[in-house]
Amino acid sequence: MKLWHQSRTDLGRLPRYAEVMAAHFARVGEPGTTVDLHGMAPGTYDSDYPTADTQYSYFSYLHSLQILDNVRRAEREGYDGFLIMNLPEVVQEEAQTLVDIPVVSYAQASMYTAAMLGRRFAIVAMIPTFIPLYESHIERYGMSSRAWGVVPLGLQHSGVFAGFDDPAPVVAAVEQRTRELAEQGVDVIIPGEAPVSAVLSLVGLTRVDETPVVDTLGATLKFGETMARLAQVSGLRATKRGYFHAKPPSGRLAELERFYRLDQFGA
Repeated sequence: MKLWHQSRTDLGRLPRYAEVMAAHFARVGEPGTTVDLHGMAPGTYDSDYPTADTQYSYFSYLHSLQILDNVRRAEREGYDGFLIMNLPEVVQEEAQTLVDIPVVSYAQASMYTAAMLGRRFAIVAMIPTFIPLYESHIERYGMSSRAWGVVPLGLQHSGVFAGFDDPAPVVAAVEQRTRELAEQGVDVIIPGEAPVSAVLSLVGLTRVDETPVVDTLGATLKFGETMARLAQVSGLRATKRGYFHAKPPSGRLAELERFYRLDQFGA
């Protein structure tokens, strides 16, 4: 099985992050599963990298065009599934309309996993400006009755990325937040961004006392494997009915790509 991993970071500028993710996918994936890592195109974040762009919904929309282009490329190149490996994602449904292979998001997988591990989960966010977006994800995926809410982790992204060399501060921050939330009735913790989960994978942290901390990278991979295998063995695939799911006609799609010059994307 071959899965396409899609990050919103420029992985070429974050080699240690990519190395840690690749190692974790190799460790938790089924025998025969290959996960190929892909980031945003070089030059995407030339002026502000990358958190400044993430403050603005329009910039997020523009960057999402790369993801929508890549999901079709993944299907053309024979991938069995497409993993959007960041919780703040806004185009999973749109991406799924373009292809027949399963498109699984970190947001979906982490929340559905958390709902199977306890009655009430909380999301701990590295980037506080994402909190309203995370809250919208909770509603979007039908998890409002299971979600306690979203809180900041208390570390800047630079501190989290430093955790690839020294995980201790990130681990301490997650443990502190987990214990605080457990006292307020939270059963399960979701690390809000993939870099946090990647740091935790270095030390194997999936539990603080009796509170599970979701291995969000592993959960997304496992959901991807499951949906891809179901498609292979039983033909189960996402719906193509209705406004949110219908697959656009290829001829008209090509016309619009030329009109908006998306066929020259990245040139």
